[in-house]
Amino acid sequence: MSSLNVNRKTVTVASDPETPLLWVLRCELHLTGTKFGCGVGVCGGCTVHLNDKASLACQTKLSELHGEKITTIEGVQGADANALRAAWLDVDVAQCGYCQSAQFMAACALLRNVKRPVKPAELDGEIDAALCGVICRCGTYPRIRKAIQQAAKTLHFF
Repeated sequence: MSSLNVNRKTVTVASDPETPLLWVLRCELHLTGTKFGCGVGVCGGCTVHLNDKASLACQTKLSELHGEKITTIEGVQGADANALRAAWLDVDVAQCGYCQSAQFMAACALLRNVKRPVKPAELDGEIDAALCGVICRCGTYPRIRKAIQQAAKTLHFF
């Protein structure tokens, strides 16, 4: 049995210590917003936050977690998440939606961890770095970028 901090709640799970966090979240905790894409850490579809940093749940074994604060798409909140949600809807980012929870989690981690103030051109480079690991087969990258920039403006990054 392992104890985890998931979405600000302490939960106990019975999974084997070698089980990837992705499967603990989806199968044992029934938090299915975190998606399975490739299982080898290439597509980014399983992006969650570990201590407010974007991390791949398929590459994180249960045995590697030692008190980290785990946040999934179901539990992300705060001013940055609210600004990003509003921008996501305003810009109409989602198409098929499969990668959107991962894109959103990567974008939210970026907004939480970027130094402020930032110039819009500098933010473009930060966006590229933050989202390069999350594949969108529909190609909504321009809308994702626009939504992140809009949220950053709302949050007075520049």
